[in-house]
Order: sequence, then structure tokens, then C-alpha cells
Amino acid sequence: MNALRQHAEEQFAHELEELQKQDNGQRPPNWILTPQSVVTYLMGGTLKNGFEVSPKYIGSRRLMEIAVATLTTDRALLLYGLPGTAKSWVAEHLAAAVSGNSTLLIQGTAGTGEEAIRYGWNYARLLSEGPSENALVVTPMMRAMKDGKIARIEELTRISADVQDTLITILSEKTLPIPELNTEVQATKGFNVIATANNRDKGVNELSSALKRRFNTVILPVPESMNEEVDIVQRRVSSLSKSLELPAELPRLAEVQRLVTIFRELRSGVSEDGKTKLKSPSGTMSTAEAISVMNNGMALAAHFGDGRVTAEDLAAGLIGAS
Repeated sequence: MNALRQHAEEQFAHELEELQKQDNGQRPPNWILTPQSVVTYLMGGTLKNGFEVSPKYIGSRRLMEIAVATLTTDRALLLYGLPGTAKSWVAEHLAAAVSGNSTLLIQGTAGTGEEAIRYGWNYARLLSEGPSENALVVTPMMRAMKDGKIARIEELTRISADVQDTLITILSEKTLPIPELNTEVQATKGFNVIATANNRDKGVNELSSALKRRFNTVILPVPESMNEEVDIVQRRVSSLSKSLELPAELPRLAEVQRLVTIFRELRSGVSEDGKTKLKSPSGTMSTAEAISVMNNGMALAAHFGDGRVTAEDLAAGLIGAS
């Protein structure tokens, strides 16, 4: 497999398969796992046959239970919080564990138009044939509705407010009208939407009250404890190191703890012992950025050092992160 980054359902296919084998409960329509098994997939655990499921999210189990429970209802799920709090990561793994497909993705930007959410047209066919099924360009949202899958929207609040509101009919009526063809697409059971948004984004477009009512919001916090954040960094660095095939040793625990301590102190604006005030940088100094700094340090150590990550390697990446 030469893909730089596999989709969640491909990378963890063996875990999803094992969970399905052990999963004897009642599954919601078109779900590949029961809600309980989806949470086990996210949080990790040991199955009855001794199989170990790796944790994808390290934090509050209750938050994941709320998120999964939301997807069994008629309300969509909004994962909200600071940048780098694993919103996209959780959304991808939720879609993989619920639908077995995390690829039905719409990337929100300032330039995202209605046609990216609802449907578009093949203009060559539209001009030659007129409005027809063949001229229609199916979006990930429409495909998710037809197949009863989870659609994902990244950075919902980067999309302009008028385009955001095209979701209202989809989420409330579970229907996508196509007036040009005098028809509509009705959502199949199992369809739902997971959106992500962060509260530190410049140029954020607030959701209308009508759209907010269609979402259940789950706020993903920064890791509460030092040990929790160290665990996250270690696991993600190990996974990315294998994927990138970096010829370097995994960083020692002491180096990870040192880096995480620096990030936590800069985020809070005070030293760990509470005695010294620090100037917080303009960046968010998130866990995701700590992982990036560590990976950059490993790359420096692998290609321009002796393969062992040093404080100097980490300092080089830390300057860019802040």
C-alpha cells in the first residue's frame, strides 16, 4: 500500500472486522456496528476473545457516548472546539465505525458554494441534453443520503451563512429537492451529518439559529492532564512515524514530556509550578501542533543527525509552531 495516509476504515480494518465478529447487539439501520462497539472502537478496549482495540480518542468516554448517541437520532452532530482538539480525527473515525466509509467529505472554505453541498451540473451535458439525471453531478452529501451513510463537513463555520443554510432542508426534512428535474432525493435510514468547527478561526460565519437547532453540539476540550496529552502525542507520533517510514528512533518519554510541558505552559501563560508568568504566543499551541513539532524533530534526527531526537531538534520545530 503506497498511500501516504490511509482512510480510517482501511488503516483499522482488522479492528472493525473483529468488532463486527464480536458484536451481537442490535445495530441501527445501515450501521456496521452497535453504538456500544462504536464507542469501544473510539476509546479502545479488550474484547471478550482478548483482542486489543487501540484507542483513537484519549479523553472523556462520556463525550464519545453523547456523540454516538446523537447519530442514532434525527439530529446532526457538530464537533466544536479549539484548533487541534482532534475534531476532524474523531469525525473521520466516527464515520468509519458507523458507515464503514469516511470518504463522503465536504471541505468548508470561504469559496464553498451550494453546488458542493446539494448538487452540481455537468455543463457540457446540460447544454447538449438539458437538465437530466445524466447531467447531474452527485455530491458526497447526496451520495450519503442515497446510501444511508454519514456525510462529513469540515470547517462548517468557514462556509458563508447563506450556503450553510442550504443544510436546513436536508437536516430537517431529510430531503434534497432537485427542482430542475421536478424530483427529490430522500435520505435512506442511516444517513446523518457530522460537521466540525473551531472557535478560534478568523472570519468565522456564525450558524443561524435555525441551523443550530438541527445540530447537537459536542465540545471537544484540550487534554485535561499532562499524562493524557503525553499519551496522545506518543501514540500519534508512533503511528505517523510508521506511515512516513522515518529512519529514526521514537523519542524518549522524557523528550515528549518536556515538549508537552512547554506547550501546556505557553497555553496557560504560566509555568508548571505557577511561579512564573509567561507571554502566550498568537498560535493555539495545540496537541496537534505538539505532534507536528515532534515529527519534525524526528525527521531532523533521522536525516541530519544520529537518529535520536534531541532538545535541539525539538527547539527548531518549536520556533515555527509558536
